[in-house]
Amino acid sequence: MQLSKEFNMKDLGVAQKILGMQNRRDRVVGKICLSQTKYIQNILERFNMNEAKPVTTPLAAHYRLSVLQCPTTEKELEEMNKVPYASVVGCLMYAMVCTRHDLA
Repeated sequence: MQLSKEFNMKDLGVAQKILGMQNRRDRVVGKICLSQTKYIQNILERFNMNEAKPVTTPLAAHYRLSVLQCPTTEKELEEMNKVPYASVVGCLMYAMVCTRHDLA
């Protein structure tokens, strides 16, 4: 109420979205749930992964990466440069740091 005395404001009702995060409030139980489902869906669509199958572990624990798997030809290097790895990681880091600690 104090802010409305100092500034011109209008009541838009209960907040549905704050800083891009959807929020649900259950007054009976006393919980507020934040969700970035829409943000994650947008990331998947942006990087053409919206048809990917969800898995609990994206890479088998026994799988080992090796320098032998690195691109060796000029064509392979060009293909690798087309993949926006830094952008994907940055988008996932944002979600992980803000609300999805399970992504860590």
